[in-house]
Amino acid sequence: MLFYQQFQKFKKEGRIIKIKKWLIFLWVITLLGTSTTSVVAFNNIPQYNENELQQLKKENQIYTNCKEIKENLEWIAPQEKPFNTVDNKYYFVVWRSEKNKKWRIAKFKNSIKVNDSIIIDLQDNNRLRLGKFGYLMINSGGFFWGEVPRWDIEKIKYVYRWNGGEENLSDLVVDNDGNLKVKDK
Repeated sequence: MLFYQQFQKFKKEGRIIKIKKWLIFLWVITLLGTSTTSVVAFNNIPQYNENELQQLKKENQIYTNCKEIKENLEWIAPQEKPFNTVDNKYYFVVWRSEKNKKWRIAKFKNSIKVNDSIIIDLQDNNRLRLGKFGYLMINSGGFFWGEVPRWDIEKIKYVYRWNGGEENLSDLVVDNDGNLKVKDK
């Protein structure tokens, strides 16, 4: 009852409108603060110079005796933004929807327009999606968990591009540690 009486008193004095304005103001500040934090985290992409990038590409090459795979399967760093243009090349993404899930490999051809999106793979109720504007993301129910520039290693471990011809596209598998291997024939 005390709350109701206080409310009626504020209403008579015209203070309710002021309180509403303050609540809206605080809500907007909170909303902007949250958005800014997300943008800062989103743009926190590791940037490598050319020498570092070449060293990382060499370190992330899969171990195989097959010369064609060594020459054509290229590890891709987030800073390269491979999905900003349509290149009609095949990509292999090693991913999982949750930290304790098994790693999966998804293969897709980058042939969709930059303003379109496509679901590449599913794990439980989670989707690996190439979204608008070239972002690779994992989502469930509309909530984005990881995006290409961040490539959270707990969810998206590697992205490789196949630079060879489609007819020579290799069969790859992923082991329990999330590493790519050539499929035994």
